[in-house]
Amino acid sequence: MSAPLLDIADLRVRFGDTLAVDGVNLRIEAGERVALVGESGSGKSVTALSVLRLLREADLTGSIRFDGEELLSKSEGAMRKLRGSDIAMIFQEPMTALNPLFTIGDQIIETIVLHDGVSVRDARRRAIDLLARTGITEPETRIDRYAHQLSGGQRQRAMIAMALACRPRLLLADEPTTALDVTIRAQIVELLLELQRDEAASRGMAVLLITHDLNLVRKFAQRVAVMEQGVLVESGAVESIFASPQHPYTIRLLESKPERTVLPVLPLSPVLLDAKEVSVEFATKIAGVGGWFRRGAFKAVDGVSVTVRQGETLGIVGESGSGKSTLAMALLGLQRISHGKVEFQGRQLADYRGREQTVLRSNMQVVFQDPYSSLSPRQTIERIVGEGLALHRPELDATARHAKVIAVLREVGMDRTCLNRYPHEFSGGQRQRIAIARALVLEPRILILDEPTSALDVSIQHQVLRLLADIQRKYNLGYVFISHDLEVIGAMAHRVVVMQNGTVVETGDVENIFAMPSHEYTRKLLKAAIVA
Repeated sequence: MSAPLLDIADLRVRFGDTLAVDGVNLRIEAGERVALVGESGSGKSVTALSVLRLLREADLTGSIRFDGEELLSKSEGAMRKLRGSDIAMIFQEPMTALNPLFTIGDQIIETIVLHDGVSVRDARRRAIDLLARTGITEPETRIDRYAHQLSGGQRQRAMIAMALACRPRLLLADEPTTALDVTIRAQIVELLLELQRDEAASRGMAVLLITHDLNLVRKFAQRVAVMEQGVLVESGAVESIFASPQHPYTIRLLESKPERTVLPVLPLSPVLLDAKEVSVEFATKIAGVGGWFRRGAFKAVDGVSVTVRQGETLGIVGESGSGKSTLAMALLGLQRISHGKVEFQGRQLADYRGREQTVLRSNMQVVFQDPYSSLSPRQTIERIVGEGLALHRPELDATARHAKVIAVLREVGMDRTCLNRYPHEFSGGQRQRIAIARALVLEPRILILDEPTSALDVSIQHQVLRLLADIQRKYNLGYVFISHDLEVIGAMAHRVVVMQNGTVVETGDVENIFAMPSHEYTRKLLKAAIVA
């Protein structure tokens, strides 16, 4: 029996006194696709980073053998030769993994030149071919773009191109589809399958996929391994694990699906937010004859009308670049609109002035996609949650503000022990609860939720959605829920708006739209959600 390509035996990873990975055993054969799943903090990414020896502050014991050679005993110089050539990694967030000071072409070319020793010209030609192969259109131009000039899907494809630049034998993919919309997610899945098949024909490339997306696991992987609190609790063929899971934790993961718990909106519920024919334009330059440029305008939102009633959740779906988040900023009055009007409780946002505008801000709050970047790393949780009170409720003294912060944290499932801690000390789910508490402390009438669960694993997502549903029922709030996860929208929303290229192509009750979509684009989104 031949040795596996990757053989991890009794791996333990310690950070000081904390045991992050406890006795993991995992084997991957050449050409095999294995998924590693589990909640945040279960040790998935730490296990993958251990293979590349990228954990500088950690103490690693046990054995990690690649193609029969022990990686834990290799020198740093030997590991540098291995990284990017025989073993490559796709990181979870390409915007932070890609260097913002260099073009994506420079970064791919550097990898090829460093490991294969070819000329820069030949490396550039190979980089263009790789970008084209990963589905990036106009690769000859986009190779000279910086990360911020590409969409989320394009950045992820560029990361894949960089990982595959030197034809690795083992690809470590850490949440490669997180925060991508359903159509891009489906494309990335098909791309990885196609590339893995091609590479397997030549070098037997294996893939270790780290993800919390169980639909992705079912579609992509052949075997699945489940981790809980640093321990591998169950592993086996995907079909058998999904059909008859044995461990209670695996059962809980598979059962952590969004549940439709919304209550009907009362017929006489007042309209809180009313947007009529809203358009948002951004100035741009258009190439003209002879190298000259002329001024133009790009319509990010084009004539959109939506309403949100008290106690109602309006879902907004669409691909990246469809105008969802721009519309949300316009609804909040944080983005200047070029045409149309937005009204809150029957009055245009533009008519609010002075103290009235301050009251308006307290009634309309937002929860962003990534709480780690939206919560100040320099402030304690008490300061973060109570900051709005200091501005909007000046009549409250320090004691009253302190009591209100504790009360709202308790409302979202946190306790007073977190008051003097900082955001980096909490998990993703806990940070999102803190972000929700910051919005709720002002007792708003309406919440804009911009992808609030996209980066959360399934069980934490389930908890946050249940929390949001409970809060809506208790306070009769109106929600605008933006998401690329149609399963989440199906569970949370009363009505849904489907956006494409800045316009609304279809709107109606969630049940009707999902059961009988009338627009081809909606059918495409629903089909992609099933595939992904």
